[in-house]
Amino acid sequence: MSDAATYDVAIVGYGPVGATAANLLGQMGLNVVVIERDPDIYFRARAISTDEEVVRIWQQVGLSDQLNADMQPGGGANFVDAAGISIAKLLPADRGNGHPPQQFIYQPAVDRVLRAGVDRFPNVSLLLEHECLRLSQHTDSVELMLADLTCDQFKRIRATYVIAADGGSSAIRGQLGVGFTGRTYSQRWIVIDTKVIEEWPGHDDLRFHCNPARPTVDCPTPLGHHRWEFPVRDQEDEKDLLNEDAIWNVLAGQGITKANVAIIGFACYNHHVRFADRWRIGRVFLAGDAAHAMPPWIGQGMCAGVRDVANLCWKLHAVTSGSLADSVLDTYQAERLPHVKEVTNRAVKVGELIIERNRIRSAVRNRFFRFATKVPGFTTWLRNHRWLPDARYRSGLLARNGNPAAGWLIPQPWVIDETGGLCRFDDIIGGRWMVLYTSVERPWPQWRSAGVRALRIAPSGSTPGIDRIVDHDGALTAWLDKKKATVVAVRPDGFVYAAGTDEQPIPPPPAGFTTPAIRVKDHA
Repeated sequence: MSDAATYDVAIVGYGPVGATAANLLGQMGLNVVVIERDPDIYFRARAISTDEEVVRIWQQVGLSDQLNADMQPGGGANFVDAAGISIAKLLPADRGNGHPPQQFIYQPAVDRVLRAGVDRFPNVSLLLEHECLRLSQHTDSVELMLADLTCDQFKRIRATYVIAADGGSSAIRGQLGVGFTGRTYSQRWIVIDTKVIEEWPGHDDLRFHCNPARPTVDCPTPLGHHRWEFPVRDQEDEKDLLNEDAIWNVLAGQGITKANVAIIGFACYNHHVRFADRWRIGRVFLAGDAAHAMPPWIGQGMCAGVRDVANLCWKLHAVTSGSLADSVLDTYQAERLPHVKEVTNRAVKVGELIIERNRIRSAVRNRFFRFATKVPGFTTWLRNHRWLPDARYRSGLLARNGNPAAGWLIPQPWVIDETGGLCRFDDIIGGRWMVLYTSVERPWPQWRSAGVRALRIAPSGSTPGIDRIVDHDGALTAWLDKKKATVVAVRPDGFVYAAGTDEQPIPPPPAGFTTPAIRVKDHA
């Protein structure tokens, strides 16, 4: 038994969620250890899509350009009938985050980039092929008992906090006795991953085949891959479908032959709708699939987990640096859970449209949507109420004074910096508290005494300068006008903590707040 090494944060699980957390905390300068059972990246793709907000999070650690290069921008979701004729098509909406609104990913490629990003930080240690057998919490730390799976050896480590990103079957959640309430759907689904040999018409479209005889998801993935998913029928035995002959029979129904693709792998799984009863258990935090599980219909499982750690990591940094009290960590679940529940609810409703098995109800559905999509505004309403909800917190670490901007994720337009260069907004303010204003500068003494920088957003055509950037296309100024705010205090994760106008003073910082010492590591 080795002596216990000590860390600020231990991350259990090294999938996209754990790797994102390691990049964020590594860049913040914390002493981090990552614990992972497997020796290398999992070979099968699981997540298949991401969105602009998640890529914006990866931008914060300098990886968005690399990741974007391996992604495939999506052209929306096409719902088609049994004959392949469109019922409705939902086009992705640009929410102003500076990246394509929908992109398909090949998860092993994403994992490689995220892990290479972690390698930049000497303050992040990796314990691959290690398993967390037990953890025990103390007044000021958590002790983790680890098994080294490469040899018959055990070790102890200590961490001030632990992030459990160890998946839907989270061993840590089980050790802590946290309930995982909800439901698991009885119907099993087969997922097929392939390598494209010869492209076919529509190979780069996401199609939901709303066929009552065999609902099927037909999804492109980048770097020459493609995926299909379909349910096991009531009269079928999944064992009979988990072989290449059966898989080729299903693909043949989609018009796909061995000339088009080579099968990489296939598996069978269930859909889940579950939420952990608690996401914070003392000094341990559940994130990603360990905290929640949702059906895959709108491609938000991985994305929700990345959003979790983007919310959590800056708060861990603030607490460990003494910038905020430990109680701020209680806002993690309060902020994230409502958004995750809404995303899950929308995924369930989209799935119900796709997997309708009754032929009469299917025919009615098809007629209704073909008629309704001709009505002006219906497709926009459908997208806004059935696809990704707004990035907004209604409770948590927010200062309410009646201004509607509080709680919203601020957009990321292109701006002109003080040198006259064009850059993304977050590359100037990302990862820090900031007061932004569009009208007359005020003293804001409480914010200034706390060490928070004030930055003016000047209108398009203005001259940039020190503490003044230019809103290149007017998008940020228009957003603030719409939210009836001339000044906002933005948190390190880009959400508006407080807002005001010339007549409505901006609320002060959180009680006891000071800006943390600059420990951010260069990710060049």
